[in-house]
Amino acid sequence: MSVRTPLLLLAGFLLTTGLAAQGHEHAGHGPPPQIQNGGVFPTGWNVRPDEGGKPTEVSLADMAPGWHIVTATSGIMYRDRDRVSGSYEVTAKIHLFPSGGGHSEAFGLFVGGSHLADAGQRYLYFLIRGDGTFKVKRRDGTAATDVTSGWTPAASIAKARADGPVPNVLSVRVDKDKIRFLVNGAEVYAAPRAGFGTDGVAGLRINHNLSVHVETLDLRRS
Repeated sequence: MSVRTPLLLLAGFLLTTGLAAQGHEHAGHGPPPQIQNGGVFPTGWNVRPDEGGKPTEVSLADMAPGWHIVTATSGIMYRDRDRVSGSYEVTAKIHLFPSGGGHSEAFGLFVGGSHLADAGQRYLYFLIRGDGTFKVKRRDGTAATDVTSGWTPAASIAKARADGPVPNVLSVRVDKDKIRFLVNGAEVYAAPRAGFGTDGVAGLRINHNLSVHVETLDLRRS
């Protein structure tokens, strides 16, 4: 059976059952999705919600090929073993499912993660949205600051659809002197490496009210 077939079946299940509301609503974002088995994660995986969020508001489940993630809060998901330094590339193929929330939340990758379990967390992250835009940000403790200016359209980003999941392949490529950010093989932004902490843990950044399937998460050291 192809990869596409089970993902389409899962999409049909989500669309027919709906993403039922529970708890509060984010302003203008519709109700959060129903979370099942929240806070129970596959062996080796860690989930750190943003301030105010709870691990029980995230579902992260093994679902071959890869993992399925449903969020009612924003946060990062990572494995301690996924630590890279020097020159490397991190790539993930992520399928965005219809959310039913009428909003456009962001998801993607982070690199250079350190102190991820305490107040001194730091990482650089690369996000895309279903409306075909991207942003690069950095996190330092409770502060999150933009590296790029606003949400920027990129033709290489496959936009969300209401009838089923849409895949995008995101990559962060760290070379000796430059960091490159790519979607579906096309570079959307690049910056000098100097000034960015790129050594550390790499993982996923998924914002709230999303259902995504991470088909692959690969780290390649140069």
